[in-house]
Amino acid sequence: MAPAAAQDIKFFTIGTGGTAATYYPVGGVIANAISNPPGSRPCEEGGSCGVPGLIASAVSSRGSVDNLNAISSGLRNSGFAQSDVAYWAYTGTMQGQPPAEKLRAIAALFPEHIHLVALADSGINSVADLKGKRVSLDEPGSGTYVDANLILEAAGLGVADVTAEALKPDAASDALRNGQIDAFFFVGGYPTGAIVELASAAKIKLVPIDGETAASLTGAHAFFASSDVPEGVYEGVPATTTVAVGAQWITSSDESEDLVYEITKALWNDNTRKLLDTGHAKGKSITKESALDGIGIPLHPGAEKFYREAGLLK
Repeated sequence: MAPAAAQDIKFFTIGTGGTAATYYPVGGVIANAISNPPGSRPCEEGGSCGVPGLIASAVSSRGSVDNLNAISSGLRNSGFAQSDVAYWAYTGTMQGQPPAEKLRAIAALFPEHIHLVALADSGINSVADLKGKRVSLDEPGSGTYVDANLILEAAGLGVADVTAEALKPDAASDALRNGQIDAFFFVGGYPTGAIVELASAAKIKLVPIDGETAASLTGAHAFFASSDVPEGVYEGVPATTTVAVGAQWITSSDESEDLVYEITKALWNDNTRKLLDTGHAKGKSITKESALDGIGIPLHPGAEKFYREAGLLK
């Protein structure tokens, strides 16, 4: 009996981001929700409501670009990516790459806000004030790096106008606190752990991305929207206007329609709702009603089948 059970096990990876960012913990919650290993208690008895025989795992990565490359190459089954980065990759408009035509969407998850973090007494009050400063743009391969470049451009600056560093949010937080950099960019759902810890240890500010810079950005790129990070998300930081993009769960057209249908169904199971609501602060923002918001690439046929049945697609 054991060999047959072993053959029935399916593994499904979800590329996330750095362990101190938002993708990784949210990926863990979703992996848990869609998994249903052999021998699990049935859903109706309080057990797993995931896909029978599926073991899903959240994998740490360098972020959006890294995840999309891994999906395209078949290295990972799925991954999280910013809506803008997914669109550019699919259409082939990103950094001279050919179109990643196999990319397909499972769901839009939650809004991700662009955090531009500096010390409270830094005198940096706008993107334009970054000129001549030491600024971390995150690693090439992350969605943050792509967006930081666009934001500098919208403010009339380029990478050559700053001393650019390539640090993940936890390393950037340490560097800011220790005076090694003046500011850093991070794109993610608030609250993000690295910045929560930083705000409890040092007086920081979120630098607003508003006015002409925001207007230029949202005018040129439809996936950016003006949005606020509310007061109290980070200790001592008032409500700040910035811009946001959407986090999406992406897979490949190579993945089976039946499997992705079952995964999408498990994601929006009522039981998963409880896991999302309690598993991470961003979980409450992940709703079936907003699952199709801002998706600029085709849906996977399995996901599309679910949304049609659920009445979310005509």
